[in-house]
Amino acid sequence: MSAICQTIPDYLNEEILLHPEKRNFPAFDLSRMLDTVFTPTQGCKICILVDFENPAEMMRDFGFLKKEGYPIQKRAWQHFYQGLHLGVMEQLGMHGGEMFAYKMTHGSNLDLADEVWDSNGTLRSFDRDIYPHYNLILCISTFSATAPLTAKAKEFGFRGATLHGVNDVILNSGLAVDYHLVSRDAEKLRLALTRADSIEIDFALEDGRVLTAWLGLNGQEAQKSHGLCNGLTPDIANLPAGEVYFVPSDARGQFPMKYEDGTLGVLDVENRNIVRSTLIQGNQSTIDAHNDRLADDPMTGTLGELGFGTQVLPVSGADIQDEKVLGTCHLATGRDDHLGGDIVPSMFKKHENSTHDDILFAPHKTPNFNISQVRMKRGAQEEILIENFRPARYLMDALTA
Repeated sequence: MSAICQTIPDYLNEEILLHPEKRNFPAFDLSRMLDTVFTPTQGCKICILVDFENPAEMMRDFGFLKKEGYPIQKRAWQHFYQGLHLGVMEQLGMHGGEMFAYKMTHGSNLDLADEVWDSNGTLRSFDRDIYPHYNLILCISTFSATAPLTAKAKEFGFRGATLHGVNDVILNSGLAVDYHLVSRDAEKLRLALTRADSIEIDFALEDGRVLTAWLGLNGQEAQKSHGLCNGLTPDIANLPAGEVYFVPSDARGQFPMKYEDGTLGVLDVENRNIVRSTLIQGNQSTIDAHNDRLADDPMTGTLGELGFGTQVLPVSGADIQDEKVLGTCHLATGRDDHLGGDIVPSMFKKHENSTHDDILFAPHKTPNFNISQVRMKRGAQEEILIENFRPARYLMDALTA
């Protein structure tokens, strides 16, 4: 890699790849971000969505600002709502700028109820009062709403962005970058991976075992999350952006899983579905609960996404940014209709099961195991993509072409 680092952008040099926190980012600029992501903006009506357990109370006269907690919603108010009203809408030729709140879903990409509350605490309807009347919708929430808003954007014709889990690191790095460059790099890697027949991922465990997961892709076109939602085509950008992804057509093998309580398990995959979890270390009750969920609703174990990060970004502690880091990859279970897949909410036994849940493999997130190698097969072509959480030469050559 060092042989080519002399000719590549500074954020791809050896030192920054090893220590992305040393990369220099411009200050977050809402006007610049919106202008880049959403050109054209002239004449667009924009609003902001946030989520609360009790949205009527929290939204009435922005009552949440006087209460402890709610860091995501307070950043939405400070950096986005205030920013719009302190000159950004005027600069970009936009109007509106209202903030609305809906009831927290407690699950990634669950469909939203129709009820939404304005800043007076008045009950409104998404389908009647919001979706038909706004051109741009920014959703700055606790849980991702990309899937439901993508479906509504196609139905009602708006554009927007989901920015769940926004924190200060994300504001000062993943949302401060030039999304023209993000889009350019994502397209280079998309072309390097598109029409792959399969991907194999080797996971090296601390006990010496190597688990291999095989993902069948059937020669499909790779897709990209690149941050640009310009033009007038209804669409939702997921920010921070920067990944290349596939919807697996098949999967088998094993991969490790780190649960929220720190428990480690091995997941067995057959016919694209996780069929069981086995304890490595931690709480057997956590493993048992997962196995009970798989038995009760097998769709919760269906693999709906394979993604690769394309950006050089510091660790934020939030998967929305950390899964976009070059050298990482992630799988996701559950619904994938927003990615062009065939898994829709109606296929799940319960509404609350119809989530899209990312499983990120990254050094800070999964220090108990290593991605020793990721390989791609495309016809007669075989390429190493990642080794030890570092982009291999094939990906670096694609980025610097």
